[in-house]
Amino acid sequence: MSEELSYVLVTPHSIRKSRTGAILSRLISRTALELVTARMFAPSKELVDTFAASLVSTEESEHRDIQDLLKNYVLTNLSPSKGHHPRVLLLVFKGEKAVEKIRAAVGHILHGDPTGQTIRDTFGDYVTDSKGAVIYFEPAAIAPQCAESARRDLQLWAAHSEKEGGILDSTIHFPAGARVEKTLVLIKPDNFRVPSTRPGGIMDVFSRSGLYIIGFKVHRMSVAQAEQFYGPVLDVLMELFKERSATQAAKTLAAEFGFPIPAETRQKLGEIFGPLSGREHWEQIVKFMAGRKPSECPEELRHAPGTEKCIALVYQGVDAVRKTREVLGPTDPAKAPPGSIRGEFGQTIMVNAAHASDAPENAAREMAIIQVSENNFKSLVEDWYAH
Repeated sequence: MSEELSYVLVTPHSIRKSRTGAILSRLISRTALELVTARMFAPSKELVDTFAASLVSTEESEHRDIQDLLKNYVLTNLSPSKGHHPRVLLLVFKGEKAVEKIRAAVGHILHGDPTGQTIRDTFGDYVTDSKGAVIYFEPAAIAPQCAESARRDLQLWAAHSEKEGGILDSTIHFPAGARVEKTLVLIKPDNFRVPSTRPGGIMDVFSRSGLYIIGFKVHRMSVAQAEQFYGPVLDVLMELFKERSATQAAKTLAAEFGFPIPAETRQKLGEIFGPLSGREHWEQIVKFMAGRKPSECPEELRHAPGTEKCIALVYQGVDAVRKTREVLGPTDPAKAPPGSIRGEFGQTIMVNAAHASDAPENAAREMAIIQVSENNFKSLVEDWYAH
């Protein structure tokens, strides 16, 4: 059976209530589909109107009431109004029976007696009065009915993705004089080894910061990008490993030759082996993020997308850098406090679940390196349906 694309549109209400991570967890762990791209939108009235109309079948349908309900919800809750632009997140998944699996994970609007198994069971609401009239409706997420509607909807959103998608840094209104910052968070490749709740769980912990998600990109870091991203770390590691390398080399030589190594020689050993050890550790970091060591990467592949996947998130808010760093925890998971991301999800100093920029200027530098505004959503959708 051939693979297909499907999508989930996370509603403005779910985003405001910081449910994005929990929804992502359900989708990845329950479907085992591959998250291939994503993009945040502040949709125009034109886009909302066209999308809403597509939700209603042109033929007679026993589900017409539900279709009309969903259409009216989209028109009311996704449309811009009086300077306010609701944020939505479009997640795109790939795999066999992708549409069917996504619909099963999202669940039916009329969920009857909720059991908590589906996204709408847990986060959606369908409330009626004594006469059966709907008085409150929140779908939590929207998914396509079939492969054809997935194609139609994805091509529609792709066509609007340049002007209405990307980093939504003008959609949130802050008090005058507020110290508003943008910062970058990377959910690292170790969270994508197997389908699990880890990526969404990390997003859940970051939501405790009270910041706003304004950007979301599925990214495969190239070796060249990883070298640039972690470039400032190289000199630090080369210096850091001098003492450690000196101690280890002196101990090894002393055992081999049967006499102690003088302090002057030990220092020279550190000068020789420290930079070598530091560079090797740095190369392992690049390999962890991009899939290849720089010294083993052919020149023609240095700028190609790497083999490892991460999620790049842009958060905005007052003191955003400090707040994300506090939630993240220290580099070494063994020293991270309970409840922190690295305390809960980290394994080693390198395999430590996530990255968060340590200063506004570094956030800007890092976002530029990985081209966080790049529209890989549009290119993937266009390429997929061109074949």
